[in-house]
Amino acid sequence: MPENPWILFDIGGVLEVVDDDTWQEQWWERVRAASGLTRDAVDARVAAADLPRIDLTAGTEPAFWAGLAAALDLDDAQRDAVRTDFWDAYCGTGNDELIEYARSLRGRARTAILSNSADGAREEEERRFGFASIFDPICYSHELGVAKPEPQAYLRTLEALGAEPEDVFFIDDHGVAIDGAAAVGIRGVLHRENGATISAIEAFLHGRG
Repeated sequence: MPENPWILFDIGGVLEVVDDDTWQEQWWERVRAASGLTRDAVDARVAAADLPRIDLTAGTEPAFWAGLAAALDLDDAQRDAVRTDFWDAYCGTGNDELIEYARSLRGRARTAILSNSADGAREEEERRFGFASIFDPICYSHELGVAKPEPQAYLRTLEALGAEPEDVFFIDDHGVAIDGAAAVGIRGVLHRENGATISAIEAFLHGRG
């Protein structure tokens, strides 16, 4: 078994059942419907509003929603509705089998999270799934200031873990993120279904990964 092993999980598409490649565009379509504006009009107004980068900066969520509402002439109820819809789509549903497997690793490995994120995700995901009782640390891109697959996302996470790359095994549903981890020496598996991912983690823990 690797010395001081860490199992590092992505969230969306791994610990949460959500299609990272489609939900955002689907959500934007619902925002356009709520605004009553055409796609071109919404896109132009959002671009002109210069909304804050909630994926790379912390403390910006209130300004984002206020700016979006102002740009699209949404009233308070509409703003709150599109925000609620955003987080419901963002979080999806919990991958209960994999979450419980991660919980079961206590005593054999330490568990942590590295996730590209939006400001507010820590609070929303904790409320829904209670990740802090299983994973420590939880490293979000909006708090790190850098996103996968940039090398600094992994290097800052390693620093937070106090770990060497060879002691970490990473699970993500995007190949580019797995490749980014490999570039700094972190092994991993591309998540497609729970059984294969769990088998890959077990192989790593038994020194066969």
